[in-house]
Amino acid sequence: MLMGEDFEKLRSAKILLLGVGGVGSFCLDCLFRSGVENITIVDFDRYDVTNQNRQIGSEAVGAVKVKRLAQLYPVVTPIEAKIDAKWVESFDFAPYDLVLDAIDDIKAKIALAHKVHPKLISATGGARKLDPTKIEITSIWKTHGDPFARKIRYELKKSNFKGDYQALFSPETPKCTEKGSFVGVTGSFGLAMCSAAVRKILQSNT
Repeated sequence: MLMGEDFEKLRSAKILLLGVGGVGSFCLDCLFRSGVENITIVDFDRYDVTNQNRQIGSEAVGAVKVKRLAQLYPVVTPIEAKIDAKWVESFDFAPYDLVLDAIDDIKAKIALAHKVHPKLISATGGARKLDPTKIEITSIWKTHGDPFARKIRYELKKSNFKGDYQALFSPETPKCTEKGSFVGVTGSFGLAMCSAAVRKILQSNT
């Protein structure tokens, strides 16, 4: 009812989701419930008890995240791999319509920007914050008030990156110095990333 005939675009879209932690797992849930039927997820980590405040599937402590999520979401193709710059350089992104970046590794984020920026949506940091209403989606070059986003912009300029892509960030002042996380923010980052992905798919000509 909401999307009309464009819903078929969503059903047939091929999405690659990198990282299925506090942000990525909620993005996955949103994509699945929105009707996306072809989702590949990549992560190398296992669930730890410290994940249980913010990650879907984390009740299965010790389980490989992508394998557990593939059990919960039958449309998922799991790839168990560590996403670093070397992996980005060697992976074939051509089959995918969108690449959703929910990882923390800055070098890998920079490599992704250089390789797939026309179909990239990237999240910055959701830790240390409490207010999900502060989340914004804009050009990576227009992000502000977020130390992680500032570091990414610096590294992009340093690497002579001339492109652009959508980024999610929050200018909210950090509430702690440690990397404490609140699911109300990290989960909202994931839902906002899903929304950005859905809108980009619906606006496509294919």
